[in-house]
Amino acid sequence: MLPKKRRDGRAKTYRTDPQADTHPSHRHPEHRRSGNRPPVIRLGAPRRGWHDLYHGFLVLPWGAFLVSLAGFYLLLNLGYAVLFALGPGSVHGARPGSLLDAFFFSIETMSTVGFGEMYPATLYGHVIVTLDVVTGVLLVPLAIGLMIAKFTLPVARVMFSRNAVVSPFDGMPTLMFRVANVRKNQIIEARMKVTLLRDYQTIEGYRYRRMLDLPLRRDTSPFFALSWTVMHSIDEASPFYGMESDDFRTEAMQLVAVLTGIDGTSSSTVYARYDYAPRDILFDHVFEDAVEVNEDGTVRIDFRRFHTTRPLVRKLP
Repeated sequence: MLPKKRRDGRAKTYRTDPQADTHPSHRHPEHRRSGNRPPVIRLGAPRRGWHDLYHGFLVLPWGAFLVSLAGFYLLLNLGYAVLFALGPGSVHGARPGSLLDAFFFSIETMSTVGFGEMYPATLYGHVIVTLDVVTGVLLVPLAIGLMIAKFTLPVARVMFSRNAVVSPFDGMPTLMFRVANVRKNQIIEARMKVTLLRDYQTIEGYRYRRMLDLPLRRDTSPFFALSWTVMHSIDEASPFYGMESDDFRTEAMQLVAVLTGIDGTSSSTVYARYDYAPRDILFDHVFEDAVEVNEDGTVRIDFRRFHTTRPLVRKLP
């Protein structure tokens, strides 16, 4: 229940319809893909082209990264194979007119393997081999450098709950979501910042995207090892004060949660980001317990229940 403003200045409470917010396990598949950033269409942006090629490779997923490198390597050798084929007799030991033999010879040349069965036999062949070797000497270290840079990128393995919930906590309506450190280490001096993106219209009629930082009950953790429930109290100072569940869906709002800290293993600064759309916020729901402490002091976290929520059951007076 959220407090709703009255005209007389007092606040009243209301109960949201339990059928309005369906449990995430019953929602449409596309609605379960929480955390996806809304698409951005860039018009008229300056093109950097080859200047951003290095950054473009680093931000590629691993599958696309490896396929791109392998495809570029094969296409480059195919181009040199065509050049060898254009000079008949330029490669000794290759079958006349065989593009496949010229392709394998280019691969052996660029990688400096050189099995010895095929070698340049003419001046034209020596010139193409020289260009092939220079290309390999320049590109192979670059590819290795990209691999090392991508392997050593400081990335935090942080899991955010798919949904945020709104339910009472210590008698105060509270917006909550959970965060977990998936790795078996600690994030030192972890800091959480939650920002509300909301359309705002000025009295002059201008419309722009406004950013509001939400105050949290606790926004820092000296060592983040397991799970963290992030809470924002919905009081009179909260931008959510007086809003109903339908208001969350009708207004173009977005919650952006950013966690930063120092990786306890590599001492590198890491960060993680997650976005919540209005449909990802469940009213009158609570999280299932995912962390248990045994009698011997052993702490157990069940990631299978990390995203699970249940409707809030209120006790009758």
